[in-house]
Amino acid sequence: MEKQPQNSRRGLTPREVPPAVGLLLIMALMNTLLYLCLDHFFIAPQQSAVDPTHCPYGHFRIGQMKNCSPWLSCEELRTEVRQLKRVGEGAVKRVFLSEWKEHKVALSQLTSLEMKDDFLHGLQMLKSLQGTHVVTLLGYCEDDNTILTEYHPLGSLSNLEETLNLSKYQNVNTWQHRLELAMDYVSIINYLHHSPVGTRVMCDSNDLPKTLSQYLLTSNFSILANDLDALPLVNHSSGMLVKCGHRELHGDFVAPEQLWPYGEDVPFRDDLMPSYDEKIDIWKIPDISSFLLGHIEGSDMVRFHLFDIHKACKSQTPSERPTAQDVLETYRKVLDTLRDAMMSQAREML
Repeated sequence: MEKQPQNSRRGLTPREVPPAVGLLLIMALMNTLLYLCLDHFFIAPQQSAVDPTHCPYGHFRIGQMKNCSPWLSCEELRTEVRQLKRVGEGAVKRVFLSEWKEHKVALSQLTSLEMKDDFLHGLQMLKSLQGTHVVTLLGYCEDDNTILTEYHPLGSLSNLEETLNLSKYQNVNTWQHRLELAMDYVSIINYLHHSPVGTRVMCDSNDLPKTLSQYLLTSNFSILANDLDALPLVNHSSGMLVKCGHRELHGDFVAPEQLWPYGEDVPFRDDLMPSYDEKIDIWKIPDISSFLLGHIEGSDMVRFHLFDIHKACKSQTPSERPTAQDVLETYRKVLDTLRDAMMSQAREML
């Protein structure tokens, strides 16, 4: 009997791979590369590793500082902080880009003694609300009416479109990152409504530009509350409500309950104006989010998925509006749903 060749008994040599197996290996490699690319595309910009909450109360850490430092005193502010140039001014404060131990910082000074109560209220809120949602406080001096905070070069949130139009930021000018900015904003509102010092209402928000000016855009493309000069307290259990200012408000941006309810024939009187609660912040969420989403590819798709929750935010009856937590949870679900849909479409393309 003839002997069969050795290779016929043992099958293929180790170096021979069937074409089908090779194709499967190539497809597996393509899948791996695709998922790596998708992960890079969908993951938000890395948040700063510096978290002021990692320091004890009354201390801060910014930039590359390894240790926490106590809030700077009047003497330290006078001798260690060097003003460079004025970068902003409002009714309460003027702000100077300054330098402290090679760190760029923001030095705020009271503009007028008539506004000192607002200035001191903002300082108290900064001290009480330190955390991931609020700009980092570095020091203050009540004698000199000065406050020192961390400097963020991208400035206020009103600069968002101008910033994202720069070529170096094109990689974050996507509906995903813009929706995450909207989530940042709603997270801040939710934090203020459940803050360590009670339910706080963002009163400096009577129009879109004014509202945007109250927040900072960080280099990591997140949002921080910055101007806390008008954060009155709501206490439902004791019936304590608020009024944002002492003048008549107009326009669609403010909530209906903030408008003079007695018609044009009755002159406005602050003592007759009814007070209201934190649901005025909810009314404004759709307008702020629409600005943050912008008009880029995919933003209208996001608006469509947020239509129902935004419609609820615009309820004429304040008690029927959702809470900030409800809105935030809906935003998260929409982000996850749309990401999953895009991942599924990408897999089907293979």
